[in-house]
This record gives sequence, C-alpha cells and structure tokens, in this order.
Amino acid sequence: MVRDAREFGAYARTGGWAFALKVARSVRPGGQAAGETPKVSAKEFSELAGCSAERVMRYYKAWDKASDDGLVPLFEALVPGEDIELPDADVWLTYYTSRSSATSERGTAITAAAEAEGIRPTKALEVAENPTALRAAILADPGTAQAARTALLDRLKEDPALQTELARDIARTDELKKAVAQETRAADRIGYVRQIVENNQMRTPAGQTVEAPAELRAEAERHLSLLDELDDSEETGEWATEAYDTVKGLVAQAVEADPDLRVQERRTKFYSSLQRATKVFEELTLDDADDIYEDDMVQRLEELQAAIGTCITALRKASPAH
Repeated sequence: MVRDAREFGAYARTGGWAFALKVARSVRPGGQAAGETPKVSAKEFSELAGCSAERVMRYYKAWDKASDDGLVPLFEALVPGEDIELPDADVWLTYYTSRSSATSERGTAITAAAEAEGIRPTKALEVAENPTALRAAILADPGTAQAARTALLDRLKEDPALQTELARDIARTDELKKAVAQETRAADRIGYVRQIVENNQMRTPAGQTVEAPAELRAEAERHLSLLDELDDSEETGEWATEAYDTVKGLVAQAVEADPDLRVQERRTKFYSSLQRATKVFEELTLDDADDIYEDDMVQRLEELQAAIGTCITALRKASPAH
C-alpha cells in the first residue's frame, strides 16, 4: 500500500517522465553494441513490457528531445534501476508525441496550427483522429459549435474547394437557403443606411443618388450605431428592417419636400419604365408569328398602341416648342 501510494505520488508529480525514465535507463542508445552496455534494445524492452516497440520508441524520443534541451541527462549517463530528479508533469507533453500521425504531412500541419494557437499539439491530433467525438461535441455544446464555425470561416478564406462544397450544401438545403436570403436582405438594408452615413448620399426610390439632408444623415447614423452595437449572436433582421423602413420613409419625405428633386424623380421613373418597355419589345421575335398568333395578342397590342399615342400627344403638348 505504501509503495503504491509513493509510486502514485511520483507519477502525479512527473507524469510521463516516470515511464520515460524507465525506457531511458533500460534501452540502449542507437549505435551502441549489445556487449557494451547492460541495456537492451527497444524491441526486447517492449516484449518484456508487453507493448509495441513503437510505443517504447515514442517515450525514447521524448527523452532524447528533452536531453537535447538539457532538461534530463543523456542516455549514456543513466544505468538500469537508477532514479533521478524528474521534470514537472506539465512539461511532458511538450516533448512527447502520443500518435504516429504527428509525423505525417497532415499531422505536421495540425501540430504547426496547434502551436500557432498556443495549445498542445497532442490535443489537436486527438481531435483530428476522432471526428465522431468532434461531431458529438459540436452537436451537444453551443460553445464548441461556435468555435467550429469560427475555425471553418477562417479555413474558407484560403480553401476555394471547401467554399464550393459549402455553397453547394447551402444551395441544396432549404433551411439554409432561406437563412442566407434573410441575411442577404438584412445586409442590403444595412448597406442602404450605411451609404447615407459614410457617403452623405441617399438613393431615391427612382434610383437617383443625391446628397442627403443633415436631418436624414443624423437619423441614419443613430440607427447604424444601434446596429453596430449588436453582438454577433443577436439577430440583425428586425433591427435592419426598422432602420431601413425609417430611413427610406425619410428619403421619400426629402424628395417630396424638394420641388426640383421631385420633378427629377418623376422624370427618372418615366425613363426607367420607358427603357424596360423598350427592352421587352426589342427582345420580341415574330419569326414564328404563324405558330403563336392569337386574336387577344393583336387586341392588346392595339390597346397599347393607343396608350403610346396618348402618351406621345401629352409629351408633345408639354414640349417647350409648343
């Protein structure tokens, strides 16, 4: 019981170093002949321990790295059965690689990314080797899901193939398509308000871009500041709609309050409608008139011709030449 307690305390303080010492003082270093030392090969040690030689070598390599840093003695300085002062347990994972995947190209990339994030590579490698566990954590824990979303967005910036795959997944999922449409509409409405604040310009219902009155800019800035204060977790749709409707109403009032602008607005709307109608007729083809002919078509065109004639007459009467 006393021995067990002491060994447990030693392991609690030193962690994997306690096992690495057993390997370091019992396995002969590379290049050293069997007759030169009482130590055994890693293969022999693993057979005696009842584990794989690969596992023994991971402890061996951890000790080797630590000895290069001067943290522990060299292999040659140790003899079987010798006890020494060991480093703290929290330093162990800096040197020990628990998975062979860490030496692969994929493992190297994961290790580098983990070090850049300031976490232990073994943690990242463990997650990468168990995607089912990662999926379970994402499904069960909002915090994990949020971390995964942030990481995925960072990855998307440099991975065109993943961008395409994700876009395809969204396009094929009705719920996601609807959510994207809602967010796009909210972003467009916020952009409408932001343009007034940042450019001092407003876009009229007819599509003109003109200087915004000071009162309108102040109200747009107030709404924009409220939107900018929202957390990422808060829904922007309702706030964006309120800001857009309020500002759009003020734009319409500004147009009506300015006689010159009001006339220009009507002129712009007329030209816009005329251009759309012209484009429609330019795209019509009557090569197959015999196949598509209906009496109703001719009647509607005659009514339209009369309406166009009335419009031309009204415009001619308004011409300065008359």
